[in-house]
Amino acid sequence: MGIRKLMMLGVVALASVSAFGLSARAADTTITVWSLDKDIQPAPNLVKEFNALNNGIKVEYREIQFDDVVSEAMRAYSTGQAPDIIAVDNPDHALFSSHGAFLDLTDMISKSTVIKPSNYFPGPLKSVMWKDKYFGVPKATNTIALYYNKNLFKAAGLDPNKPPKTWDELVADAKKLTDPAKNVYGIAFSAKANEEGTFQFLPWAQMGGGGYQNINADGAVKALGIWKTIMDEKLASPDTLTRGQWDSTATFNAGNAAMVISGPWELDRMLKDAKFDWGVALLPVPQEGAKRSSAMGDFNWAIFANSKHPAEAFKVLEYFASQDDKMFKNFGQLPARSDIAIPPTGNQLKDDALKVFVEQLKYAQPRGPSPNWAKISKAIQDAIQAALTGQMSPKDALDQAADKIKAVEG
Repeated sequence: MGIRKLMMLGVVALASVSAFGLSARAADTTITVWSLDKDIQPAPNLVKEFNALNNGIKVEYREIQFDDVVSEAMRAYSTGQAPDIIAVDNPDHALFSSHGAFLDLTDMISKSTVIKPSNYFPGPLKSVMWKDKYFGVPKATNTIALYYNKNLFKAAGLDPNKPPKTWDELVADAKKLTDPAKNVYGIAFSAKANEEGTFQFLPWAQMGGGGYQNINADGAVKALGIWKTIMDEKLASPDTLTRGQWDSTATFNAGNAAMVISGPWELDRMLKDAKFDWGVALLPVPQEGAKRSSAMGDFNWAIFANSKHPAEAFKVLEYFASQDDKMFKNFGQLPARSDIAIPPTGNQLKDDALKVFVEQLKYAQPRGPSPNWAKISKAIQDAIQAALTGQMSPKDALDQAADKIKAVEG
């Protein structure tokens, strides 16, 4: 009888556990996440790791396309079909926040022991803010700096350990490094009539005392004037006006440009393709001691305002943020946080370059934030193209852009 009783108790206990398991699974809260990330990128992997916790919250992931993010997400929000969480390009963040599409996370963040604003670089943090409130959490970040070919520096009689520090030095070095007979340009960058052109020019305007709200400041006009000098004197390839950063960097990697302005996403390709000694330096400034700036890229996390499970969605974001220390090691992306050290890669050239990019991130600024960023960026792109093709002077082009931006911003 004792054995029988024990067996019966075991059956009851097992039934209870099974019932608990079933009820727990039935009661799981489902949180949907949209992102551009593919299998080898952070989002789907973070989702798998979170789901393995079996903590009563199940995350469903959907990969979306870059060109569809804004239009599809806004449409989904207006029809009540939006996901709980989305990753958006940082210059698009203000558009959603200003329209009330993103949830104000200020109170949640103030109570969080995981997400602490003081841990983030100023630029990425500013990109999730609207009217002094937090409407998201930075996902990752990147920036741009100056790559330079040390072999070509030596050949031109320049010190390979002294890259240009000021705008004037940059132009002077580019002149010495340009060698038409060998099909070598002094510098490569992107002035393309899309977001890449704005991404590359805006730091110059900011270092010149301008910005999107005063794009025609004297220093910004000077910056565009330098770009025009570079193009007019053929210190950069004519197709600088039509190619993006990826192709510009390919010119550098091939040895056909002595310098290039590009980002950390190029490091692995450069290590493979560049058959010469190279280094990375901070972006040159207008003059010694001038204020620095740099571009800022990558995406932010946000919770839609009509999420039915905001508390659970925030727990998912907290988990994502708790894994930021693995962002570079596992996915090669720079964390948006200044409190996380980039682990050594074992390649000294890459490690030295990463130190420069992390230093440059201290000065990186978001594009905006403004809900009208697409139109603002278009005005800047048009000014760059008009000036560099000789249709307008740099001042007239940026004056026109300033008028357009003022009309858009109101």
